[in-house]
Amino acid sequence: MPLTPDQTEAIVAAVREIAAAEILPRFRNLDAKQIDAKGAFDDLVTVADKAAEVALTARIRAILPGDTVVGEEAVAEDRSLLDRVGTGRVTIIDPIDGTWNFAHGIANYGVILAVIEDGVTVFGMLYDPSFDDWVVATKGRGAGYHRGGHVRPLRTDPEDAPFDRLRGNTGGYLYPEDAQPGLAATIPMFRRTTSMGASLHEYRMLALGGSDFCLNGMLNVWDHAAGVLILEEAGGMSRLLDGTAYHPTMTEGRLLNARNERLWERLAETFTAALDGN
Repeated sequence: MPLTPDQTEAIVAAVREIAAAEILPRFRNLDAKQIDAKGAFDDLVTVADKAAEVALTARIRAILPGDTVVGEEAVAEDRSLLDRVGTGRVTIIDPIDGTWNFAHGIANYGVILAVIEDGVTVFGMLYDPSFDDWVVATKGRGAGYHRGGHVRPLRTDPEDAPFDRLRGNTGGYLYPEDAQPGLAATIPMFRRTTSMGASLHEYRMLALGGSDFCLNGMLNVWDHAAGVLILEEAGGMSRLLDGTAYHPTMTEGRLLNARNERLWERLAETFTAALDGN
């Protein structure tokens, strides 16, 4: 059953209100006891992540009664929750994307929310609590930037461009050590490459026109489902490097996002050769 306008408005309101209550008051106000590492030393979780996910899960269940809600922190405790993503309507929550940045006082973080119906992402939201603005998309209805009561429709640049004029994100640390030198060798080809440490802002930059591509080697659904929908609704392209269409149930692969199809094709050829050592 498609989301109604009232439901999408309620979801946006819930994200904004919970971020104001549970996230912003803790930004640059955490002590060491409120920050923990999960798997790796730099894979952090804070009291704000946990509190925001609990609160937002409850609100979404009230807005979409009977639906499944899957949050990043809940998956950290029980990975079998991911098995629910491809069936029925499921809301995916990343309560704080960019937790490392958040925990270190860097305002490059935010809330990601996606609604998936039978494996198809139908709604995505990328919210920046520090500035109370957001990018959203509903499948088939385009993407828009919301700030201060105004909405700006988003369309990515359809023009091709030489590599030395491109800016993008690669995140070499997400790849096996034997693939990292090849990826690093692509850096001089571009005007600028970096990693923002937050998928939310990498997708926002693409949709808003501030970057040209993003290559990612980790396919957590909470990082990508909303952003892929938003980018595609804005006119961009998201595919695995082998050309396979992205699907929210995917957990492995190399995902390349670009502001248009022609750039995607050229970048895919370049990155495939670099990562495979050809």
